[in-house]
Amino acid sequence: MPKPDIHPTWYPDAKVICNGEVVMTTGSTQPQLNVDVWSGNHPFYTGTQKILDTEGRVDRFMRKYGMAGVDSATTAKQPATPAAESATPTDETAEIAAD
Repeated sequence: MPKPDIHPTWYPDAKVICNGEVVMTTGSTQPQLNVDVWSGNHPFYTGTQKILDTEGRVDRFMRKYGMAGVDSATTAKQPATPAAESATPTDETAEIAAD
């Protein structure tokens, strides 16, 4: 049993109010709780969350540090691998094959 006169009054049916309407009741030390967001209207819980990345982080970094030319380096053609070069016949291999 709690000590008398040292604990706040407990309201077992405190009303939680969001946007002017009662959304639920819970136990609290206040008779009424006013909230802006609760699980019933939060985008994460309702499934309407939109992740907006209007400006990519890499693009912003490139612009910030003046590396606009680096973007073209990533799209440049990569050199062929040595295995691919040896697979194409050359003039020397054609002469050896003809002998």
